[in-house]
Amino acid sequence: MSKERPTIGTDGLALPIMPPDRDVRVWAKLVRVMFYTPGFMALLLIKTGEPAGFGITVELLMLSSAAAVVAGLFVGTQSASGGADISSKVGIWSGSLVMELLCAIPFLCAVPAMFHQLAHSTLLHASAPSAIDVTLGVSELLPAIAVLPFMLYQLAGFGTLHFVVSRTVNWILNLGILGLIVATYAANRVANFGAEKTFVGILVVAMAITVTYGVLKLRQMQVAYDANCPVKKKKDKDKDKDKEDE
Repeated sequence: MSKERPTIGTDGLALPIMPPDRDVRVWAKLVRVMFYTPGFMALLLIKTGEPAGFGITVELLMLSSAAAVVAGLFVGTQSASGGADISSKVGIWSGSLVMELLCAIPFLCAVPAMFHQLAHSTLLHASAPSAIDVTLGVSELLPAIAVLPFMLYQLAGFGTLHFVVSRTVNWILNLGILGLIVATYAANRVANFGAEKTFVGILVVAMAITVTYGVLKLRQMQVAYDANCPVKKKKDKDKDKDKEDE
């Protein structure tokens, strides 16, 4: 039986709304997935000869892979034991924030452009003289559809960012992310690689700033929560334990 968190502190004010408890093992497995998948894709692109449009795509994939290592460091510090300090109490939330903004977003930004370059690269597959050039058309946008469930994940309250910033700021950030991903893909389609690098640079810097703010904000919220959270009496703790046993 899950415990209900207190909402009012000892000072009579509302306590910060912290993210829910999450399974460390699930996020640890996701760290491995986000480390190996983009990393291997980037190495394969480099090995195949790297067409002109792969430059920024490889960088995004490598960023996603490297950020997964940092997210793993945060997740690994999570502790709920008696010796846990403020930082270890927000370890998994901080790691999830890194995964969401510096792993998932660069990966989602890289995949559509990568598919377009792979589909049209004459360096990777030369056309036979009698081959018919089939235009993929709208189907090229299929990899980009993955951005939509990610937006739903963020805006419907599943993401960690939902607990760090206000609803309005969350919408602004996510609409900005969507707009920059679309602009990056459009620039890649027309081979405007200078504009593509500019859009990617804005996206990555914005996500790095947001992650820094989010981690520090989570720690600040935990400090305020611990300082003002009502301490349960021993009798109340025994009642909670009996309910859990039932």
